[in-house]
Amino acid sequence: MRSRFQFYFLLPALLLLSSCMVGPNYQRPKVTLPQTFRNATPEEQGQSAASIADLPWWQVFQDPVLQQLIRTGLERNYDVRLAAESIVAAREQVRATRANQLPQVSADPSYTGGKNPQNGTTVNTNTLSFLADVNYELDLFGGLRRATEASRASLLATEQARRSVLLTLVSEIATDYYDLLSLDLQLRISRDTVAAQRKSVKLTSSRVQYGVATKVDMLQAAQVLDSANAQIPDLERQIAREEDAISILIGNYPQAVPRGAVLRDQLPPPAMPTGITSALLERRPDIKKAENNLMYYNAEIGVARAQFFPQISLTGSFGRSQVFTSLMNNPASIWTYTASATQPIFEGGKLRANLRIAESQQRSALLTYMQTVQKAFGDVSDAIVDYEKYRDQQAQEEQYVADLTESLRLANMRYNGGTTNYLEVLDAQRNLFAQQLSLAQIRALQFQSVVQLYRALGGGWQQ
Repeated sequence: MRSRFQFYFLLPALLLLSSCMVGPNYQRPKVTLPQTFRNATPEEQGQSAASIADLPWWQVFQDPVLQQLIRTGLERNYDVRLAAESIVAAREQVRATRANQLPQVSADPSYTGGKNPQNGTTVNTNTLSFLADVNYELDLFGGLRRATEASRASLLATEQARRSVLLTLVSEIATDYYDLLSLDLQLRISRDTVAAQRKSVKLTSSRVQYGVATKVDMLQAAQVLDSANAQIPDLERQIAREEDAISILIGNYPQAVPRGAVLRDQLPPPAMPTGITSALLERRPDIKKAENNLMYYNAEIGVARAQFFPQISLTGSFGRSQVFTSLMNNPASIWTYTASATQPIFEGGKLRANLRIAESQQRSALLTYMQTVQKAFGDVSDAIVDYEKYRDQQAQEEQYVADLTESLRLANMRYNGGTTNYLEVLDAQRNLFAQQLSLAQIRALQFQSVVQLYRALGGGWQQ
């Protein structure tokens, strides 16, 4: 009885000792961030808390058809579903790792029967026993808790990986959708040019018949028609491939993709404030994932250091045994307890090598975190430049198309008035056709630059 009381007194003391943990506690690295995002205009400077990245994607991409495509993708895309399953596995891994901190209990029921001769008499013996074994490893130096800490950090990294998948999916669907609208517009321009040039060729042919124009004029008129006709099959090919890409992103087999408003009628994007620079550390899932990986390797140092210290286990057995014989019925209670310790003495330098590996991995994770932060600011800077310059370029291209349209009108007037040859008209037609296609591409790039800036700032993952 006295030894039992000593054990009960010793147990709280051991549990109190288990509150210490070897290894470094995690602290977020200090990163010197720029005060503002490079290339941002005064209106976009991150001096206020406002940022377009704080808006959910359905407020940024206002085309209802695009919104439905994104919703479908978030529900059915295989990468998203795989990422969700990874989180399920990571959560269960946390539970499995944490279970090592709890007592392990197992049962060992048994039944034995037989006949034994005693003093010339046969005695029937039946023994029924139920024993339970309890094993509990005292986490005196925190190795098990550090392992659980590492497992939780791995779960957080997996959750951030899922956020990254969502962000990438939203941006890819939007980017491909604007590409598709641009190709639609280019196809329409090409078909309109074909229709107009057929009329021009027919008119020039009539002028040749009446001797007002030459056969060279008719051949020159056919050149723009041939050029526009040649564009159509290639544009149709690109449209089909873009539709296939979007179909796969939203979890469908390749098929036609619905459209909303044409590219020229798409609503302009909202204001583009970038917000404060420090918020990037919280929004970008790749930065958060890099930090969670750093937390994981930081905890692994504690796991490695704990291996240098004794591992103390408490083992106990308790139960009841019931012996039934033809002569007597003998019940008995059974209990035992044992405390054991394992101290590594010589393992050929393995423990120290494991510790150095863990420390090196932690330093590598720190460098990866710093590199990820730096790259994120580069992404934002590039996206701001693209947004600003494509907007300026689109304004210039629109003016250029307007000037070429007027030049073509004047060239036709001069040709019909007999003051110039058809080559002037031909040059004006070629230039206008090429610039209309270029303007359609720039319009798509302008919308896509909004997508990339939104993504670079860490928005777009909300579901």
